[in-house]
Amino acid sequence: MLLRPPRVLLALVLAVLLGGFLAGCSPSGGGAGTAAPTRTTASVAPTGASGLPVVRAADLPPEARAMLALIARGGPYPYAKDGTVFSNFEKALPREERGYYREYTVKTPGERDRGARRVVTGRNGETYYTADHYETFREVVADEP
Repeated sequence: MLLRPPRVLLALVLAVLLGGFLAGCSPSGGGAGTAAPTRTTASVAPTGASGLPVVRAADLPPEARAMLALIARGGPYPYAKDGTVFSNFEKALPREERGYYREYTVKTPGERDRGARRVVTGRNGETYYTADHYETFREVVADEP
């Protein structure tokens, strides 16, 4: 049973992939030894539909971008808890009925367990990222063209 609109997730994944491709293109030729552009990881002002701070999909860690692609494909997921209901006990995300949100583990290099990073998706296609085990969230937005 698919709980999120596949077009929304597909658009988000395509934005991540296209953003990564375009970031690798440089007007100066982008050859070896060219410094990578500096990116900001989050907006200070809330601009997402949720009112939470936002992060562009392309600015997420590579493991989070890989999880977004895996979610768009529908799995299979590396952990048994991936895709299970996120209950939002912390009330950090907009309030919705139980079962509205699903959570997915974002692997953390060097961690032996699941670590603290997660992607949480809503039934209507919204996507959130936490790097600190639900203490804070940022709404994931598609990259601007």
